[in-house]
Amino acid sequence: MSSQKRKQVILGAYLGGVNHHTAWWDPQAGSQIEFDSFEHTARTAERGKFDFFFLAEGLALRERAGQIFDQDIIGRPDTFTVLASLAAVTEHLGLAGTINATFNEPYELARQFATLDQLSGGRAAWNVVTSFDAFTGQNFRRGGYLDRAQRYERAQETVALVRELWDSWRSDDIVADKASGRFLARPDAGEFAFHGSHFDVNGRFTVPRSPQGRPVILQAGVSPQGRDFAAGNADAIFSPYGQLPEAADFYRDIKARAVAAGRDPGDIKILPSASFVLGTSEADAIEKYREIRDQQVTGQTALVLLEQIWNLDLSKYDPEGPLPDIAPDPEAPPIIQGRAFIHQDRFATVAKLRAVAESKKLNLREVVIDQFERGPIVGTPQQVAEKIDSFVSNDGSDGFILGSHLVPTGLDEFVDDVVPLLQDRGVLRSDYEGTTLRDNLGLPIPVQRERATAR
Repeated sequence: MSSQKRKQVILGAYLGGVNHHTAWWDPQAGSQIEFDSFEHTARTAERGKFDFFFLAEGLALRERAGQIFDQDIIGRPDTFTVLASLAAVTEHLGLAGTINATFNEPYELARQFATLDQLSGGRAAWNVVTSFDAFTGQNFRRGGYLDRAQRYERAQETVALVRELWDSWRSDDIVADKASGRFLARPDAGEFAFHGSHFDVNGRFTVPRSPQGRPVILQAGVSPQGRDFAAGNADAIFSPYGQLPEAADFYRDIKARAVAAGRDPGDIKILPSASFVLGTSEADAIEKYREIRDQQVTGQTALVLLEQIWNLDLSKYDPEGPLPDIAPDPEAPPIIQGRAFIHQDRFATVAKLRAVAESKKLNLREVVIDQFERGPIVGTPQQVAEKIDSFVSNDGSDGFILGSHLVPTGLDEFVDDVVPLLQDRGVLRSDYEGTTLRDNLGLPIPVQRERATAR
Protein backbone atom coordinates (compact mmCIF):
# COMPACT_ATOMS: atom_id res chain seq x y z
CA MET A 1 0.00 0.00 0.00
CA SER A 2 1.35 3.45 -0.95
CA SER A 3 2.49 5.66 1.90
CA GLN A 4 2.10 8.79 -0.21
CA LYS A 5 0.06 11.44 1.55
CA ARG A 6 -3.32 12.04 -0.04
CA LYS A 7 -4.19 15.42 -1.46
CA GLN A 8 -5.50 17.54 1.39
CA VAL A 9 -8.85 19.32 1.24
CA ILE A 10 -8.80 23.05 1.95
CA LEU A 11 -11.97 24.27 3.67
CA GLY A 12 -13.23 27.80 4.03
CA ALA A 13 -16.49 28.82 5.68
CA TYR A 14 -18.65 31.71 4.55
CA LEU A 15 -21.56 33.38 6.26
CA GLY A 16 -24.20 34.10 3.65
CA GLY A 17 -26.10 37.31 3.44
CA VAL A 18 -25.85 39.12 0.11
CA ASN A 19 -28.21 37.04 -2.01
CA HIS A 20 -31.43 35.05 -1.94
CA HIS A 21 -29.71 31.79 -0.97
CA THR A 22 -29.77 32.82 2.68
CA ALA A 23 -33.19 31.87 4.07
CA TRP A 24 -33.52 34.71 6.55
CA TRP A 25 -37.23 33.94 6.95
CA ASP A 26 -36.59 30.41 8.24
CA PRO A 27 -37.80 30.07 11.88
CA GLN A 28 -34.35 28.76 12.86
CA ALA A 29 -32.45 31.62 11.19
CA GLY A 30 -30.57 34.10 13.34
CA SER A 31 -29.36 37.67 12.91
CA GLN A 32 -27.13 38.80 10.05
CA ILE A 33 -25.81 41.69 12.12
CA GLU A 34 -25.32 40.54 15.72
CA PHE A 35 -21.80 39.48 16.57
CA ASP A 36 -23.02 36.18 18.01
CA SER A 37 -23.82 34.97 14.48
CA PHE A 38 -20.33 35.68 13.18
CA GLU A 39 -18.75 34.23 16.28
CA HIS A 40 -20.81 31.04 16.13
CA THR A 41 -19.89 30.39 12.48
CA ALA A 42 -16.20 31.13 13.05
CA ARG A 43 -15.95 28.99 16.18
CA THR A 44 -17.75 26.14 14.41
CA ALA A 45 -15.36 26.37 11.47
CA GLU A 46 -12.36 26.32 13.79
CA ARG A 47 -13.80 23.32 15.62
CA GLY A 48 -13.93 21.61 12.24
CA LYS A 49 -10.27 22.55 11.52
CA PHE A 50 -11.26 24.76 8.58
CA ASP A 51 -8.58 26.92 7.02
CA PHE A 52 -10.42 30.23 7.06
CA PHE A 53 -13.63 32.18 7.58
CA PHE A 54 -14.72 34.27 4.60
CA LEU A 55 -16.86 37.39 4.68
CA ALA A 56 -18.34 38.86 1.51
CA GLU A 57 -19.20 42.54 1.27
CA GLY A 58 -21.71 44.71 -0.54
CA LEU A 59 -21.06 48.43 -0.92
CA ALA A 60 -24.62 49.34 -1.91
CA LEU A 61 -28.07 48.02 -1.08
CA ARG A 62 -29.55 46.38 -4.15
CA GLU A 63 -32.62 47.96 -5.68
CA ARG A 64 -35.47 47.05 -7.97
CA ALA A 65 -37.09 49.99 -9.76
CA GLY A 66 -35.59 52.33 -7.18
CA GLN A 67 -36.77 50.34 -4.14
CA ILE A 68 -34.86 47.94 -1.89
CA PHE A 69 -36.15 44.40 -2.33
CA ASP A 70 -36.46 41.65 0.24
CA GLN A 71 -34.75 38.79 -1.62
CA ASP A 72 -31.37 39.88 -0.25
CA ILE A 73 -30.29 40.38 3.31
CA ILE A 74 -30.21 44.10 4.05
CA GLY A 75 -27.20 45.56 5.81
CA ARG A 76 -24.02 44.13 7.22
CA PRO A 77 -21.41 45.49 9.66
CA ASP A 78 -18.03 46.69 8.41
CA THR A 79 -15.80 43.80 7.35
CA PHE A 80 -12.63 44.88 9.17
CA THR A 81 -14.49 45.41 12.43
CA VAL A 82 -16.09 41.96 12.26
CA LEU A 83 -12.83 40.18 11.38
CA ALA A 84 -10.82 42.00 14.04
CA SER A 85 -13.45 40.98 16.60
CA LEU A 86 -13.27 37.37 15.42
CA ALA A 87 -9.48 37.43 15.82
CA ALA A 88 -10.06 37.74 19.57
CA VAL A 89 -12.30 34.64 19.81
CA THR A 90 -10.36 32.29 17.49
CA GLU A 91 -6.78 31.01 17.54
CA HIS A 92 -6.05 29.28 14.24
CA LEU A 93 -8.76 30.20 11.76
CA GLY A 94 -7.82 32.45 8.85
CA LEU A 95 -9.85 35.66 8.51
CA ALA A 96 -10.63 36.64 4.91
CA GLY A 97 -12.48 39.79 3.89
CA THR A 98 -13.77 41.12 0.58
CA ILE A 99 -12.64 44.71 0.15
CA ASN A 100 -13.07 46.74 -3.03
CA ALA A 101 -9.95 47.97 -4.85
CA THR A 102 -11.83 50.56 -6.93
CA PHE A 103 -12.95 52.91 -4.16
CA ASN A 104 -10.27 52.37 -1.49
CA GLU A 105 -6.79 53.88 -1.34
CA PRO A 106 -3.88 51.38 -1.34
CA TYR A 107 -2.26 52.89 1.75
CA GLU A 108 -5.46 52.48 3.74
CA LEU A 109 -5.97 48.93 2.46
CA ALA A 110 -2.40 47.95 3.27
CA ARG A 111 -2.61 49.43 6.76
CA GLN A 112 -5.96 47.85 7.61
CA PHE A 113 -5.00 44.35 6.44
CA ALA A 114 -1.52 44.57 7.97
CA THR A 115 -3.14 45.56 11.26
CA LEU A 116 -5.55 42.63 11.08
CA ASP A 117 -2.62 40.35 10.27
CA GLN A 118 -0.68 41.58 13.30
CA LEU A 119 -3.66 41.36 15.67
CA SER A 120 -4.49 37.82 14.53
CA GLY A 121 -0.92 36.50 14.53
CA GLY A 122 -0.70 36.13 10.74
CA ARG A 123 -4.21 34.99 9.79
CA ALA A 124 -5.49 37.76 7.49
CA ALA A 125 -6.55 37.44 3.85
CA TRP A 126 -7.80 40.00 1.32
CA ASN A 127 -10.31 39.06 -1.36
CA VAL A 128 -9.57 41.64 -4.05
CA VAL A 129 -12.64 42.79 -5.98
CA THR A 130 -13.41 45.72 -8.28
CA SER A 131 -16.58 47.75 -8.69
CA PHE A 132 -18.67 47.07 -11.79
CA ASP A 133 -21.22 49.88 -11.89
CA ALA A 134 -21.88 53.60 -11.46
CA PHE A 135 -24.74 52.80 -9.07
CA THR A 136 -22.26 51.55 -6.45
CA GLY A 137 -19.94 54.47 -7.18
CA GLN A 138 -22.59 56.96 -6.10
CA ASN A 139 -21.75 56.12 -2.49
CA PHE A 140 -18.18 57.39 -2.94
CA ARG A 141 -16.55 60.78 -3.38
CA ARG A 142 -15.29 60.15 -6.90
CA GLY A 143 -18.53 58.53 -8.04
CA GLY A 144 -18.90 56.75 -11.36
CA TYR A 145 -16.91 53.69 -12.19
CA LEU A 146 -14.07 52.46 -14.38
CA ASP A 147 -14.44 50.43 -17.53
CA ARG A 148 -13.22 46.83 -17.44
CA ALA A 149 -9.68 47.54 -18.71
CA GLN A 150 -9.16 50.41 -16.27
CA ARG A 151 -10.64 48.41 -13.37
CA TYR A 152 -8.05 45.68 -13.80
CA GLU A 153 -5.30 48.22 -14.41
CA ARG A 154 -6.14 50.00 -11.17
CA ALA A 155 -6.52 46.70 -9.31
CA GLN A 156 -3.13 45.49 -10.60
CA GLU A 157 -1.48 48.70 -9.48
CA THR A 158 -3.32 48.67 -6.16
CA VAL A 159 -2.12 45.15 -5.35
CA ALA A 160 1.45 45.99 -6.41
CA LEU A 161 1.50 49.09 -4.20
CA VAL A 162 -0.11 47.31 -1.25
CA ARG A 163 2.50 44.55 -1.47
CA GLU A 164 5.28 47.13 -1.63
CA LEU A 165 3.91 48.73 1.53
CA TRP A 166 3.78 45.36 3.27
CA ASP A 167 7.36 44.69 2.14
CA SER A 168 8.63 48.07 3.35
CA TRP A 169 9.25 46.42 6.72
CA ARG A 170 11.56 43.44 7.14
CA SER A 171 10.88 40.75 9.69
CA ASP A 172 13.93 41.79 11.75
CA ASP A 173 13.45 45.57 11.61
CA ILE A 174 12.28 45.86 15.22
CA VAL A 175 15.18 45.27 17.58
CA ALA A 176 13.64 46.81 20.73
CA ASP A 177 16.88 46.44 22.70
CA LYS A 178 16.06 47.89 26.12
CA ALA A 179 19.67 47.84 27.27
CA SER A 180 21.00 49.95 24.40
CA GLY A 181 17.83 51.92 23.73
CA ARG A 182 17.91 50.90 20.08
CA PHE A 183 14.46 50.21 18.66
CA LEU A 184 14.94 49.88 14.87
CA ALA A 185 17.51 47.83 12.99
CA ARG A 186 17.65 50.39 10.15
CA PRO A 187 16.61 54.03 9.93
CA ASP A 188 14.64 53.64 6.69
CA ALA A 189 12.24 50.94 7.92
CA GLY A 190 8.84 51.44 6.34
CA GLU A 191 10.00 53.84 3.63
CA PHE A 192 8.26 53.53 0.29
CA ALA A 193 7.91 55.34 -3.02
CA PHE A 194 5.61 54.35 -5.86
CA HIS A 195 5.01 56.09 -9.18
CA GLY A 196 2.35 54.66 -11.49
CA SER A 197 -0.50 55.68 -13.75
CA HIS A 198 -3.07 55.59 -10.94
CA PHE A 199 -0.94 56.30 -7.85
CA ASP A 200 2.03 58.54 -7.12
CA VAL A 201 2.86 58.24 -3.43
CA ASN A 202 5.79 58.10 -1.02
CA GLY A 203 6.25 58.09 2.72
CA ARG A 204 6.62 55.70 5.65
CA PHE A 205 4.36 52.73 6.26
CA THR A 206 3.26 52.39 9.88
CA VAL A 207 2.67 48.65 10.41
CA PRO A 208 5.62 46.22 10.76
CA ARG A 209 5.81 42.93 8.88
CA SER A 210 3.51 40.17 10.13
CA PRO A 211 4.35 36.56 11.06
CA GLN A 212 3.17 35.30 7.65
CA GLY A 213 5.08 37.96 5.72
CA ARG A 214 2.06 39.32 3.89
CA PRO A 215 -1.68 38.69 4.17
CA VAL A 216 -2.99 36.08 1.75
CA ILE A 217 -4.47 37.44 -1.50
CA LEU A 218 -7.74 35.94 -2.80
CA GLN A 219 -9.22 36.75 -6.20
CA ALA A 220 -11.97 35.66 -8.58
CA GLY A 221 -11.57 35.76 -12.34
CA VAL A 222 -13.38 34.06 -15.21
CA SER A 223 -12.57 36.23 -18.23
CA PRO A 224 -9.12 35.85 -19.82
CA GLN A 225 -8.07 39.18 -18.29
CA GLY A 226 -9.44 38.18 -14.90
CA ARG A 227 -7.70 34.80 -15.04
CA ASP A 228 -4.37 36.40 -15.92
CA PHE A 229 -4.71 38.89 -13.07
CA ALA A 230 -5.56 36.16 -10.56
CA ALA A 231 -2.88 33.76 -11.79
CA GLY A 232 -0.24 36.46 -11.51
CA ASN A 233 -1.27 37.92 -8.15
CA ALA A 234 -3.49 35.64 -6.06
CA ASP A 235 -2.60 33.01 -3.50
CA ALA A 236 -6.06 31.49 -3.98
CA ILE A 237 -8.73 31.99 -6.62
CA PHE A 238 -12.46 31.41 -6.36
CA SER A 239 -13.69 29.04 -9.05
CA PRO A 240 -17.22 29.36 -10.45
CA TYR A 241 -17.24 25.70 -11.49
CA GLY A 242 -18.64 23.00 -9.26
CA GLN A 243 -18.86 20.14 -11.77
CA LEU A 244 -16.27 18.07 -13.56
CA PRO A 245 -14.90 18.25 -16.24
CA GLU A 246 -15.26 22.04 -16.66
CA ALA A 247 -13.88 22.55 -13.15
CA ALA A 248 -10.80 20.49 -14.04
CA ASP A 249 -10.35 22.52 -17.25
CA PHE A 250 -10.44 25.75 -15.23
CA TYR A 251 -8.02 24.25 -12.68
CA ARG A 252 -5.49 23.32 -15.38
CA ASP A 253 -5.86 26.69 -17.09
CA ILE A 254 -5.18 28.71 -13.93
CA LYS A 255 -2.21 26.54 -12.97
CA ALA A 256 -0.78 26.94 -16.50
CA ARG A 257 -1.23 30.71 -16.35
CA ALA A 258 0.53 30.74 -12.97
CA VAL A 259 3.50 28.94 -14.51
CA ALA A 260 3.51 31.42 -17.41
CA ALA A 261 3.65 34.21 -14.81
CA GLY A 262 6.77 32.63 -13.31
CA ARG A 263 5.05 31.04 -10.33
CA ASP A 264 4.94 27.56 -8.84
CA PRO A 265 1.49 26.11 -9.69
CA GLY A 266 1.21 24.76 -6.16
CA ASP A 267 1.38 28.31 -4.79
CA ILE A 268 -2.11 29.18 -6.04
CA LYS A 269 -5.14 27.33 -4.68
CA ILE A 270 -8.43 26.88 -6.55
CA LEU A 271 -11.56 27.07 -4.37
CA PRO A 272 -15.19 26.98 -5.55
CA SER A 273 -17.95 27.96 -3.17
CA ALA A 274 -20.55 25.34 -2.33
CA SER A 275 -23.43 24.60 -0.03
CA PHE A 276 -24.53 21.20 1.22
CA VAL A 277 -27.63 19.29 2.26
CA LEU A 278 -27.32 16.24 4.50
CA GLY A 279 -29.87 13.48 5.03
CA THR A 280 -30.19 10.12 6.72
CA SER A 281 -30.45 8.63 3.22
CA GLU A 282 -29.92 9.93 -0.29
CA ALA A 283 -33.66 10.21 -0.82
CA ASP A 284 -34.05 12.10 2.44
CA ALA A 285 -31.28 14.53 1.45
CA ILE A 286 -32.83 15.13 -1.99
CA GLU A 287 -36.20 15.84 -0.42
CA LYS A 288 -34.61 18.31 2.01
CA TYR A 289 -32.81 20.00 -0.87
CA ARG A 290 -36.06 20.45 -2.79
CA GLU A 291 -37.70 22.02 0.24
CA ILE A 292 -34.77 24.42 0.73
CA ARG A 293 -34.65 25.26 -2.98
CA ASP A 294 -38.34 26.12 -2.99
CA GLN A 295 -37.73 28.43 -0.03
CA GLN A 296 -34.88 30.15 -1.82
CA VAL A 297 -36.35 30.47 -5.32
CA THR A 298 -39.79 31.85 -4.60
CA GLY A 299 -41.90 33.16 -7.43
CA GLN A 300 -40.90 36.72 -6.56
CA THR A 301 -37.20 35.79 -6.56
CA ALA A 302 -37.52 34.05 -9.92
CA LEU A 303 -39.09 37.18 -11.43
CA VAL A 304 -36.36 39.43 -10.03
CA LEU A 305 -33.64 37.19 -11.46
CA LEU A 306 -35.28 37.26 -14.88
CA GLU A 307 -35.79 41.02 -14.69
CA GLN A 308 -32.00 41.30 -14.71
CA ILE A 309 -32.03 39.73 -18.17
CA TRP A 310 -35.16 41.29 -19.66
CA ASN A 311 -34.43 44.65 -17.99
CA LEU A 312 -38.19 45.12 -17.74
CA ASP A 313 -40.85 44.99 -15.05
CA LEU A 314 -42.08 41.38 -15.12
CA SER A 315 -44.29 41.54 -12.03
CA LYS A 316 -47.46 40.92 -14.04
CA TYR A 317 -46.22 37.48 -15.13
CA ASP A 318 -47.16 34.30 -13.28
CA PRO A 319 -44.04 32.54 -11.91
CA GLU A 320 -45.84 29.22 -12.37
CA GLY A 321 -46.69 30.12 -15.98
CA PRO A 322 -44.62 30.40 -19.15
CA LEU A 323 -41.64 32.69 -19.69
CA PRO A 324 -42.44 36.30 -20.71
CA ASP A 325 -43.45 36.56 -24.35
CA ILE A 326 -41.75 39.91 -24.86
CA ALA A 327 -38.24 40.84 -25.95
CA PRO A 328 -35.66 42.25 -23.52
CA ASP A 329 -34.89 45.96 -23.57
CA PRO A 330 -31.14 46.55 -23.19
CA GLU A 331 -31.52 50.30 -23.74
CA ALA A 332 -33.96 50.93 -20.89
CA PRO A 333 -32.67 52.28 -17.55
CA PRO A 334 -31.57 49.33 -15.37
CA ILE A 335 -34.50 47.98 -13.38
CA ILE A 336 -32.15 46.00 -11.09
CA GLN A 337 -29.28 47.94 -9.50
CA GLY A 338 -26.37 46.56 -7.49
CA ARG A 339 -26.15 43.07 -8.99
CA ALA A 340 -23.35 42.17 -11.41
CA PHE A 341 -24.85 41.44 -14.81
CA ILE A 342 -23.15 38.32 -16.16
CA HIS A 343 -25.24 37.75 -19.29
CA GLN A 344 -23.48 39.70 -22.02
CA ASP A 345 -26.10 39.09 -24.73
CA ARG A 346 -29.65 39.48 -23.40
CA PHE A 347 -31.30 38.26 -26.58
CA ALA A 348 -29.15 35.12 -26.80
CA THR A 349 -29.78 34.38 -23.13
CA VAL A 350 -33.55 34.75 -23.56
CA ALA A 351 -33.46 32.47 -26.60
CA LYS A 352 -31.58 29.85 -24.58
CA LEU A 353 -34.06 30.06 -21.71
CA ARG A 354 -36.99 29.61 -24.07
CA ALA A 355 -35.34 26.60 -25.68
CA VAL A 356 -34.79 25.03 -22.24
CA ALA A 357 -38.38 25.73 -21.22
CA GLU A 358 -39.72 24.11 -24.36
CA SER A 359 -37.46 21.05 -24.35
CA LYS A 360 -37.91 20.31 -20.64
CA LYS A 361 -41.52 21.50 -20.34
CA LEU A 362 -40.69 23.92 -17.52
CA ASN A 363 -42.57 26.94 -16.21
CA LEU A 364 -40.91 30.28 -15.42
CA ARG A 365 -39.78 29.45 -11.89
CA GLU A 366 -38.58 25.99 -12.91
CA VAL A 367 -36.46 27.50 -15.69
CA VAL A 368 -34.77 29.79 -13.18
CA ILE A 369 -34.03 26.84 -10.89
CA ASP A 370 -32.77 24.75 -13.81
CA GLN A 371 -30.48 27.42 -15.27
CA PHE A 372 -29.37 29.70 -12.45
CA GLU A 373 -29.17 27.63 -9.29
CA ARG A 374 -25.90 25.86 -8.61
CA GLY A 375 -26.96 22.74 -6.80
CA PRO A 376 -25.43 22.00 -3.39
CA ILE A 377 -23.54 18.84 -2.47
CA VAL A 378 -26.41 16.54 -1.52
CA GLY A 379 -26.40 13.17 0.21
CA THR A 380 -25.66 11.31 3.39
CA PRO A 381 -22.58 12.44 5.34
CA GLN A 382 -20.66 9.53 3.79
CA GLN A 383 -21.74 10.52 0.27
CA VAL A 384 -20.90 14.19 0.79
CA ALA A 385 -17.46 13.32 2.18
CA GLU A 386 -16.81 11.04 -0.79
CA LYS A 387 -17.94 13.70 -3.30
CA ILE A 388 -15.67 16.35 -1.77
CA ASP A 389 -12.70 14.00 -1.61
CA SER A 390 -13.23 12.77 -5.17
CA PHE A 391 -13.65 16.27 -6.61
CA VAL A 392 -10.43 17.51 -5.00
CA SER A 393 -8.39 14.39 -5.74
CA ASN A 394 -9.40 14.65 -9.40
CA ASP A 395 -8.15 18.26 -9.50
CA GLY A 396 -11.53 19.88 -9.80
CA SER A 397 -10.24 22.18 -7.06
CA ASP A 398 -7.99 22.30 -4.01
CA GLY A 399 -10.96 22.51 -1.67
CA PHE A 400 -14.25 24.29 -1.09
CA ILE A 401 -15.62 27.39 0.59
CA LEU A 402 -18.71 26.08 2.33
CA GLY A 403 -21.82 27.83 3.52
CA SER A 404 -25.40 27.12 4.45
CA HIS A 405 -28.78 28.66 3.80
CA LEU A 406 -29.24 28.80 7.57
CA VAL A 407 -27.35 31.46 9.55
CA PRO A 408 -25.58 30.92 11.86
CA THR A 409 -26.04 27.23 12.75
CA GLY A 410 -26.09 25.68 9.28
CA LEU A 411 -22.43 24.69 9.35
CA ASP A 412 -22.80 22.71 12.57
CA GLU A 413 -23.99 19.46 11.06
CA PHE A 414 -21.21 19.46 8.46
CA VAL A 415 -18.60 19.82 11.19
CA ASP A 416 -20.30 17.19 13.36
CA ASP A 417 -21.04 14.60 10.65
CA VAL A 418 -18.81 15.14 7.59
CA VAL A 419 -15.53 16.47 9.01
CA PRO A 420 -14.78 13.25 10.98
CA LEU A 421 -15.26 11.25 7.77
CA LEU A 422 -12.85 13.47 5.84
CA GLN A 423 -10.36 13.08 8.67
CA ASP A 424 -10.79 9.29 8.57
CA ARG A 425 -10.00 9.42 4.84
CA GLY A 426 -6.76 11.21 5.62
CA VAL A 427 -7.64 14.28 3.55
CA LEU A 428 -8.35 16.77 6.35
CA ARG A 429 -6.15 17.66 9.29
CA SER A 430 -7.09 16.38 12.73
CA ASP A 431 -5.45 19.42 14.28
CA TYR A 432 -3.73 22.60 13.15
CA GLU A 433 -0.02 22.13 12.58
CA GLY A 434 0.94 25.75 11.86
CA THR A 435 0.09 29.09 13.36
CA THR A 436 -0.56 31.28 10.30
CA LEU A 437 -3.00 31.10 7.42
CA ARG A 438 -0.12 30.48 5.01
CA ASP A 439 0.93 27.54 7.18
CA ASN A 440 -2.58 26.09 7.02
CA LEU A 441 -2.92 26.56 3.25
CA GLY A 442 0.56 25.18 2.51
CA LEU A 443 1.73 28.50 1.04
CA PRO A 444 5.29 29.78 1.38
CA ILE A 445 6.15 33.07 3.05
CA PRO A 446 6.61 35.47 0.12
CA VAL A 447 10.08 36.54 -0.85
CA GLN A 448 10.46 40.13 0.26
CA ARG A 449 10.74 42.55 -2.60
CA GLU A 450 13.34 45.26 -2.72
CA ARG A 451 11.94 48.76 -2.34
CA ALA A 452 11.28 50.33 -5.72
CA THR A 453 11.39 54.07 -6.27
CA ALA A 454 9.78 54.08 -9.68
CA ARG A 455 7.27 52.15 -11.69
